Amino acid sequence: MARDPRADILEDDLFPKPTQRIHRVHAQRSDDGTIHINTKGGMFGINNRQPIQLHKGKIWHFSKEEKHHLFLATAAFTLALGLLRVGGIFNIGDGGLGSWAAILLLSMPVMLIAVGPAFLLHEIGHKIIAKKYGCWAEFRADPSGLKFGIILVALTGILFMAPGAVMVAGLVTRRQNGHIAIAGPAVNFGLFLIGIPLGGVILGLTGAVDSADLGYLTGSAINLKAMIFDVVFFWIAANLGLGLFNLIPFGPLDGAKIKDWNESVWLASFVTFAALAVLWYTGTFNPIDLAISIAEMF
Repeated sequence: MARDPRADILEDDLFPKPTQRIHRVHAQRSDDGTIHINTKGGMFGINNRQPIQLHKGKIWHFSKEEKHHLFLATAAFTLALGLLRVGGIFNIGDGGLGSWAAILLLSMPVMLIAVGPAFLLHEIGHKIIAKKYGCWAEFRADPSGLKFGIILVALTGILFMAPGAVMVAGLVTRRQNGHIAIAGPAVNFGLFLIGIPLGGVILGLTGAVDSADLGYLTGSAINLKAMIFDVVFFWIAANLGLGLFNLIPFGPLDGAKIKDWNESVWLASFVTFAALAVLWYTGTFNPIDLAISIAEMF
């Protein structure tokens, strides 16, 4: 893929202000021109010293190494979400080990279907826009983030995890870097909007509307309707929450890069997500109730 010639332009203004700068993100080049990515440690067999070769694939291209990292991050994230659903290991005593383990195993596929796309498509959004601008872009898991997240949720029932991120190598302008950053939250916003009518249709066709407060196990039987309801609920909640969190203008989060490019765009994006979250929390606008209203048409 030919490199976008705009990637070599700093700004349209030939006399930029001192605060305007060109970004080189995540690039560490050796003498032979190979890009190296530092993931700070190892986990699940990830070889952090393996050099990453630049490739000439299409925009929708995933290398073998990238697929490996995506699989490991998704697996660890799914386990952490399952532990979140059962409240960590110290909730084993509530119903016994057997019941706890059964709910954990049932929660993991629910969370994978509901939350997995929010995480994966968010990162793929970054990747596609970065490659559009002629950069090398691949996802890399963060071993320390995965380990910390699993241990934290197992011990406390609280999930805070950084599964990894798309590593980008190349020269980009502030504007292009902002476009790459905003792609992830934009994907989450789209999935949030789609999840309301789609979730309503799914709840209506399956009859799962009245299963919100039911457990996954009824005696020895699996309550599929309760699992379906949770897929819809966590799909909507995860995309809103993940988009809002990443728009915080701090550290390596997307919000800092977006604000660095255009404060108005960042503010509009952040306020949109924050307003939806506040309206949901206060009960003024509940997207789940809207999905249920759609379900009741069936």
